[in-house]
Amino acid sequence: MTQSLEEFNKLVNTEDYFQFFDLEYDQKVVHVNRLHILQKFSEYIKEIDNSKVQLNHEERLGKYREALKQAYQVFIESTPQQEKLFKVFHQKPKNVVKLTEIDSD
Repeated sequence: MTQSLEEFNKLVNTEDYFQFFDLEYDQKVVHVNRLHILQKFSEYIKEIDNSKVQLNHEERLGKYREALKQAYQVFIESTPQQEKLFKVFHQKPKNVVKLTEIDSD
């Protein structure tokens, strides 16, 4: 069965993407990092789609497959806190005093 961009565009769940591309994954890793993997994958897709290189559907899906593998690998080797993909990781906590900010006068 030939895969199509139309089928790809209907996918919703992280596991659906892995199944679509016939990629192995650890359910524990996906469970903990689901949104982060999808966010990183989305960034990679934007890079592919904004590339000046013309790709047919098959080539594009091949690049997307590699992008998903790469996004997954990021969270095998790193953590969401290290990657800081979401705004919440860039915000300074309010109403928090760090020990380093306490003066002992």
